[in-house]
Amino acid sequence: MPDPNGSPEPADVPDERATGWPLPVPEDPAERRRRRRLWIAAGVFLAIQLVAVYLPGTPDGGLELSWLPGADKLVHGLIFAIPVYLFARLSGRVGLVAGLFAVHAVVSEVVQWRFVPYRDGDVWDAVADLVGIGLAVFVLQTKPMTWR
Repeated sequence: MPDPNGSPEPADVPDERATGWPLPVPEDPAERRRRRRLWIAAGVFLAIQLVAVYLPGTPDGGLELSWLPGADKLVHGLIFAIPVYLFARLSGRVGLVAGLFAVHAVVSEVVQWRFVPYRDGDVWDAVADLVGIGLAVFVLQTKPMTWR
């Protein structure tokens, strides 16, 4: 059926006006494989984050890194910064991804405090999580989006 401008459109090709979404741009196979690997990496880092945040502690504090002061906060920052960077970069939804992870940072500390054995919620852990998220957003905002 011709469009209002008179140019014919194939009937089997979806129209952006009809779907409300931009039509996908075809990718070459190498780019598709690279993006798939990045999505897998993002999923792996998310799994690492969830295990690190919700793993029950031990009565003797075996999860603590007492031999390296501040390492706990560094780990908190990294386990939030890396997934935020990857998911936001791949999806292009920096604000949404950062917002979801920020909510998770606060909620995870409450869950640790109330429900995870031998763990306690720490405001400074949540601050470290938010700093990691902020760092990821800063890098995303200062570096051009060359891949998504």
